[in-house]
Amino acid sequence: MGKPTGFLEFTRELPGKKPVEERLKDYNEFVERYSDEKLNQQSARCMNCGIPFCHSGCPLGNVIPEFNDAIYRKSWQEAYEILASTNNFPEFTGRICPAPCESACVLGINQPAVAIEEIEKHIIEIAFDKGFVKPRKPHVRTGKKVAVVGSGPAGLAAAAQLNYAGHSVTVFERDDKPGGLLRYGIPDFKLEKWVIDRRIKLMEEEGVIFRCHANVGENVRINDLLREYHAIVLTGGSTVPRDLKIPGRELKGVYYAMQFLKQQNKRNAGLDPLANANIESNIFSENLLATNKNVVVIGGGDTGSDCVGTSNRHKAKSVTQFELLPKPPAGRTEFMPWPTFPMILKTSTSHEEGANRHWAIATKEFIGDKKGNLKALKVVDLEWKVTEDGKPAQFVEKPGSERELPCELALLAMGFVHPQHEGLLNELGVDLDSRGNVRATEKEYKTSINKVFVAGDMRRGQSLVVWAISEGRECARKVDEFLNEGVSFLESKDQNIVLAI
Repeated sequence: MGKPTGFLEFTRELPGKKPVEERLKDYNEFVERYSDEKLNQQSARCMNCGIPFCHSGCPLGNVIPEFNDAIYRKSWQEAYEILASTNNFPEFTGRICPAPCESACVLGINQPAVAIEEIEKHIIEIAFDKGFVKPRKPHVRTGKKVAVVGSGPAGLAAAAQLNYAGHSVTVFERDDKPGGLLRYGIPDFKLEKWVIDRRIKLMEEEGVIFRCHANVGENVRINDLLREYHAIVLTGGSTVPRDLKIPGRELKGVYYAMQFLKQQNKRNAGLDPLANANIESNIFSENLLATNKNVVVIGGGDTGSDCVGTSNRHKAKSVTQFELLPKPPAGRTEFMPWPTFPMILKTSTSHEEGANRHWAIATKEFIGDKKGNLKALKVVDLEWKVTEDGKPAQFVEKPGSERELPCELALLAMGFVHPQHEGLLNELGVDLDSRGNVRATEKEYKTSINKVFVAGDMRRGQSLVVWAISEGRECARKVDEFLNEGVSFLESKDQNIVLAI
């Protein structure tokens, strides 16, 4: 424990941010770094609890009190080694994770929680600055080959772990660069893409092979992979967005959030935002811009927030975000006790930049002009009621609240329903569960097809990046056991990596 009285002496402080008027001028990250003194103070707040609930709050089982203590002592390499033992990509989670570990922090019972996410980001960035992060090449190769289909966080984690175990890993990505949602879903102002490129370069130096423009089930035959590889890991994510099938859905001006976000990320990378529009379902065949438009984002989650921030950078006339549910409370209630993850009001940095937020509101119709362009939304306020028979709460429309709101661009950010079935999954003939995800045994990650495994959102449904990394790691361990006839060279998520030497 770095400082026994640290949590009494210092309160939670987050790093500074660039002023809104400055950060809206570009798509760069705008969160600054702690000074050495502030980093020391924030790590000193960790209490080294007798039972560190943050461990269970983190899907990866990060060893949080120990790396906080190392940071307090300025033992930078030790902190990095502790963090890297459980998390392959802290540079991702340190930027975009909602930090369930902080919700479980014991200090959070009566004080603001330890700033675990920011400390995590600082550990990995200091490690890169000081040269601690080096390629970790296995000393012995097993002769076994593994194909990982999809290069999002689950695929990258599985590939990294299997490579550490000595297997030869090839990652197949249908886009032009690896990263999946990290590259073409998360805006650059939350995660600049050089961060991904830095990690991909490291993985290539460790021996992982990346094949881009490789759409398995389209221009890469699944039967070829089944013949050539000893195991296949499916990590394609949950990519089919939830639709809003109401009158006017066909109007020009109504699009999925990912169509909008992916185009902007391609622009930021200097690429044609319409490239491959004829073959990729999540690219629209015309430029989607919010400039001088009244924008309404339908969906109150992180993807909706990303649309808000991007629309503000496009210089939209107005930006409004809808949420079907009532406005959540500012703090925990008796129905969300510590250490559960609380459903409380969250104000993102994109909201700080400007947005009209509406809760308990439903869209009933998209209204167009004579040329088929969206011009307004018909909306209605909702009232949530608890039924007398004990069934879950239901909403009813408030009489007299129906009205029209001007809107030239509506972005559907209501989540994703399941992975894409066309192509790979249909050709493979893998079993699906009742929600349309790939069915797999809970602890084995095995699909209904011999030597084919699945991890991440494709298995569990849409979830967090940190859960995807955890799934990739755990799936890799099961694949390693399969390839070594029941013996794994990879320890479980809460223990150090063991290389096949």
